[in-house]
Amino acid sequence: MLSEAIIIPVIIAITEVLKSLGLPRKFSALVSLIMGVIAGVFYLDHPELKMRIFQGIIYGLSAAGLYSGTKNTVQEMRSRKKQDYGK
Repeated sequence: MLSEAIIIPVIIAITEVLKSLGLPRKFSALVSLIMGVIAGVFYLDHPELKMRIFQGIIYGLSAAGLYSGTKNTVQEMRSRKKQDYGK
């Protein structure tokens, strides 16, 4: 289980590297989803393929949502900090 928890941060890291190499931001969620499915199919050991695909979809969407949610939270905190200093 612990090794499976590493999949999401790895997907986030690879997506960030691809974005720094020129991947348009609008495709980053799709790339995360595809990498999650690939990780689910080849890395997980569940006997049923459809369950590995489903779990891979969950990993990919989790990676995209975790990054997006964290980014939005940091941006909101920075804007509030600027407003506080601007007073």
